[in-house]
Amino acid sequence: MSQKNETISLIFALLITLALLSAIIWWLTHSFGFNIDNFSQQNPNNSTSKTSNLSTDFAQVKNVPSGLFNYGGSTSWAPIRLLVDSAIQGARPEFRLRYTNPIGSPPGSSIGIKMLLNGQIAFSQSSRPLTDQEYQQAQQRGFRLQQITVAIDGLAIAVNPSLNVPGLTVNQLRSIYTGKITNWKQVGGPNLVIKPFSRPKGSGGTVDMFLEEILKEKNFTPNVELIDTTTQALRKIANTPGGIYYASAPEVVPQCTVKSIPIGRKQGEFVAPYQEPFVPLSQCPTRRNQLNLAAFQQGKYPLTRNLFVIVKQNGQIEQQGGEAYANLLLTDEGQELIGKAGFVPIR
Repeated sequence: MSQKNETISLIFALLITLALLSAIIWWLTHSFGFNIDNFSQQNPNNSTSKTSNLSTDFAQVKNVPSGLFNYGGSTSWAPIRLLVDSAIQGARPEFRLRYTNPIGSPPGSSIGIKMLLNGQIAFSQSSRPLTDQEYQQAQQRGFRLQQITVAIDGLAIAVNPSLNVPGLTVNQLRSIYTGKITNWKQVGGPNLVIKPFSRPKGSGGTVDMFLEEILKEKNFTPNVELIDTTTQALRKIANTPGGIYYASAPEVVPQCTVKSIPIGRKQGEFVAPYQEPFVPLSQCPTRRNQLNLAAFQQGKYPLTRNLFVIVKQNGQIEQQGGEAYANLLLTDEGQELIGKAGFVPIR
């Protein structure tokens, strides 16, 4: 056989193989509902930000449903609900949003996801990624969950305004909340007993992140006083000279009654969560400290995380509402407002 005939035969065989593979893929898709995109939505380790219909402004977003949509979740999202969600309501009055507080427990990411799983809300706001257990619970109920990244947030460490300390390393912060460091003198501060505060374990994504990323799953020292809400905790810090607390940076940095402190991965590598120079609290509220968004976005600040919209993938109006909400936040207009709310845009 000539070289030309051999080449033609090889090309012909390749075409037949590709045709057979295409037929097999078509058969699997239509017979078993297998879909590569669905795999990415079910994979607990995938923090997808895949959406459709991304637009410049709220008015251009397609497939926005009409009706009232209850949603809930993370307290860290409060500035977004105040600034961004109100703007969405003004531009898309047909898409009515109502934040729903849980009954009998304080709000948070974990509670919001639980409410979504139980059919109490249409979609949820979260400051932590979904867990394997939550993915499994959704599958047991006959649907899937998808997490869509819409912003970057940072945690800030709040202390009493009278406390003078250069900053804390991540290891020092861990030692404070596990009881190894009990006096501010041990970290370059005054001879003053440290009084740590926290929201309860399981109350939200902020606490979950702190336990996982900072404490490395170790338990709080018994000296940690548990407070239900950040508002209550910040009041405690303002009246406790040795107090310390952690929360979403937009909830802490602009405050007039507490101050945030720099954090570092190593000693001497402190990065402030606020734009330097620090604005003295005596000038507040005329002037307030602003977030160090560049440090968050560039990964220089050690305590950062993503914010997610959690969508119920059930082919119903809840899915349409959740996806529409994420698409609205991911528009140029939504991302700009997210920046104004104190978070870092991802687009």
